[in-house]
Amino acid sequence: MAGFSPALPIRRSSQDGIALTKNMLEVIKQNLKNLVLTNPGERVMLPLFGVGIKRVLFEMNNAKTQAALIGAIESQVAKYMPFLSIDNVDFQSRSELIDPNGINVRIIYHVTPLQYNDVLHVQI
Repeated sequence: MAGFSPALPIRRSSQDGIALTKNMLEVIKQNLKNLVLTNPGERVMLPLFGVGIKRVLFEMNNAKTQAALIGAIESQVAKYMPFLSIDNVDFQSRSELIDPNGINVRIIYHVTPLQYNDVLHVQI
């Protein structure tokens, strides 16, 4: 069966050899997750690409850090994925986290051309 791109993380599939993204919505969600998890400077030929959410892992979990992260997400999406609109970014509180040293972000977004809403959960 045909697919758009390899599903990440790469894993085996009995049908295709490796698991593939099967529709455009999966590709969009995977690309958004890559944008959020990539640190600026990691992407070849695009040194400004990426939110770098892992960089805030050891910062204070306060409104200032969260606002900076929301701003980075919104500006990166506007630049590299202009067909998306970010509706909301939520942070899970420390008391709700399994690992209090981690960060859990929920990004609610809208794919404008497809009139589709979805949620991306990023957990570090």
